[in-house]
Amino acid sequence: MPARMQRLKKLLALQEQLKAMHELRHAGFVSQSIAARKEAEELVERFNAEDSLSGLFPDIYHRGIGSALSREDASRKAATNEASKVATATVRTNMVERNYREARSAYERERGDRERLEIIGQRPKKPPESR
Repeated sequence: MPARMQRLKKLLALQEQLKAMHELRHAGFVSQSIAARKEAEELVERFNAEDSLSGLFPDIYHRGIGSALSREDASRKAATNEASKVATATVRTNMVERNYREARSAYERERGDRERLEIIGQRPKKPPESR
C-alpha cells in the first residue's frame, strides 16, 4: 500500500473520531439545555403553587429561574456552535474519504495493469510460421 494511501486512511480514521467527538458534545449541550429548561419550569410551578414559600422568598425563586434560563441559553448556543463544528467535520471527513477512495482506485488500477503486463511478459513467444 502506498504511503499516501496509508496517510489518507489514518487521516480518515482521525476525521471520523473528531466528527464523533463533536456529535457527542452537541448531544451533551442539547441535553444540558433541556435539563435547564425543565428545572426552570419546575421552579415556576413551585413558585406558583399554593403551598409554596415563594411569598417569603421570592428572590430565591427568581434567581433560580433566571439561572436555569441562562444555563439553557448558554447550552443552546454551545449546541449550535457544536452543530456547525459537526457540519465542518462531516465535510472534511467526506473530502478525505473521497480522496482515499480515489487513491485506492488508482492503486488497484496500477496493480492490475502491472499484473497484466507481467502475464503478457510471461507468455512464451510463438515461433514465426514458415511456409
